[in-house]
Amino acid sequence: MTGATVWLTGLPSAGKTTIARALAERLRAEGRRTEVLDGDEIRTFLSAGLGFGRADRDTNVQRIGFVAELLASHGVLALVPVIAPYADSRAAVRERHRAEGTAYLEVHVATPVEVCAERDVKGLYAKQAAGELSGLTGVDDPYEAPAAPDLRIESHTQPVADSAAALHALLTERGLV
Repeated sequence: MTGATVWLTGLPSAGKTTIARALAERLRAEGRRTEVLDGDEIRTFLSAGLGFGRADRDTNVQRIGFVAELLASHGVLALVPVIAPYADSRAAVRERHRAEGTAYLEVHVATPVEVCAERDVKGLYAKQAAGELSGLTGVDDPYEAPAAPDLRIESHTQPVADSAAALHALLTERGLV
């Protein structure tokens, strides 16, 4: 089977990982080899020691992009729910996939910062508001939303299952499932 990388980018608490895990469950039930490369897990195991400055964020994204392309080149659907705030970092990952002949889809989980702050899954927005954290993507550090993603999901307007279904439909349309 053909592999691919599906990069879900968006603000913290936008719903990236939740959507990726729901889609992965469906794909596995269909017999599809699928891996979720969660940004938080990657930071712990592959990018330990990196900070959150621009250079370290770029290094983190490139490492994840390398692993995703490697998996995808071996027939795995690599679902990558990672903020990846900078357009040029995401473009470099896309280019790596293009150069290797590996399918790559970019999905923007376009949840407004106000909704993300209400969800505040990891307590980051509360810490930032209390002055305990700086450099929070989309609040006091930039997030460059994709200008032309392959799919834009507004997770705050629909259930997780519908978001995962929209992404599954895109994969089907592109002949990847």
